[in-house]
Parts: sequence; C-alpha cells; structure tokens
Amino acid sequence: MKEEKIKKVVREGYAKIAKQNTCCGNNSCSLDISKKIGYREKEIKSVPEGSNLGLGCGNPVAMASLRKGEVMLDLGSGAGFDCFLAANKVGNKGKVIGVDMTPEMIEKARENARKDNYKNVEFRLGEIENLPVADNSIDIVMSNCVINLSIDKERVFKEALRVLKPNGRMIISDIVLLKKLPDSIKKSVEAYIGCIAGAMMKDKYMDAVKSAGFKDVRIIDEKMLPVEMFSDGMKESTKDIAKSIASIKAYGIKPK
Repeated sequence: MKEEKIKKVVREGYAKIAKQNTCCGNNSCSLDISKKIGYREKEIKSVPEGSNLGLGCGNPVAMASLRKGEVMLDLGSGAGFDCFLAANKVGNKGKVIGVDMTPEMIEKARENARKDNYKNVEFRLGEIENLPVADNSIDIVMSNCVINLSIDKERVFKEALRVLKPNGRMIISDIVLLKKLPDSIKKSVEAYIGCIAGAMMKDKYMDAVKSAGFKDVRIIDEKMLPVEMFSDGMKESTKDIAKSIASIKAYGIKPK
C-alpha cells in the first residue's frame, strides 16, 4: 500500500477504536491484555476510565525512571493511557505532551483529561514524522506500539532526537520482526491496524535508531506477545505470526 493510503487506513481504524472505546470490543479484554503486557492493576485503576484501550505492546512508563518536574512526550498517545500514568509521576511541576494523528483520539484524550482534572497534560494533533513540538524542549520521549505504523521510522527517530534536550532519553515499546512475514500479511489492512504489517526487522529497527543520532542504543527488554493482541481477521495465521514478531523496549540518549 502507498504511504497516503496506509495513513488513511490507520487513521480510520483508530478512529473506529476511539468510538467503540476499546481495541477488541469489550473492556475486560483491554484490561486483560494490559495486565499481560506489563501493567499492574493499580496503574490501570489510577487513570481516567476510557483512557486504556488495550493498544500497547508493553509498559514503557515502568522503565522510564520519570522524575518530578520532567517534560515527557508520548508519540501516538491515543486516548492518553501512558500520558496519564506519566503525569502522575512527573507531578504538577512537570508536563506531559501527547501527539496523535487521529482527531477522534485527541478529542477522547482531552475529554479524559478534563474529566479527571489533569492540569499537567496536553494533547496535540499531529504526525510523529513531523512533531508539533519545539527543539530541545523534552526530557524524555516515549511511545507504545505506534512507530511500527510509520512508513518512515528513521524520520520519526530524527524528530524524537530534535525535540529532546541534550542528554534527553527515549524509551519505546514496539513490535519488531524476528523473521520476514508472508506477503499476504504485509498487504493486510487488518495487519496494519494491528501493528504487524508495518513492523521492521529487529536489527534494522535498532540501526534506524542509531542512524538518527542516538547514543547508548540498546534493547532493555524483549518478549513474545499474547495471542489476544492479534486482529480477528488474522486468527488463521496467529501461530505463524506469533513466531515471527516480538515486543521490545528500545532505549537511546541524545548526545550533548
């Protein structure tokens, strides 16, 4: 699929998820997935109802070592789940910015922030390849299962580097390939929305982070994903897909 068609498909797919209030049709499914990928029940209950849509592939907030007063940016913030978790950690003197390209997600995230009176969280409509964020203004960039959706991942990492302060850090949960997918999956609309068709081979993904200019680049966690994460339209291929992909947490620092 061409880049503009992919963006349209992804935007429409996530708009639908925002409207139905969950990735898989019921809230218990979203909660179950979140627990299996690393979120504690206490964390899930600490954020506004409706912010957890079960869209992540890990818990980057848990490994971010966020400090009071820091400014955090979330790439592809969805309904705000990770943003609200981060906001609780950076405190009133800190700030969290979420960027998402889907208007329905931004609207939902802002509604969630208003509902629970979050004053240190802001949501901006924009694409992660062209961030609506100033240079050298962010302490930590975070993302959860979103960069795989981008056609130009190296551009995303360059943008992350641009907005980070010197010595700022990036931690990302994402899906990568351990072996090549069949063409039928690569061309699948369901697979794009399910964050699989756009995934990159693990070594090339990490090379893209390094090429963007990050130092101390490494994988700090890697695991297989629960079967429930895969889209209904791909159930017949689930076993093959499960052997081909992994969830990683990638880390890098912006040089001085």
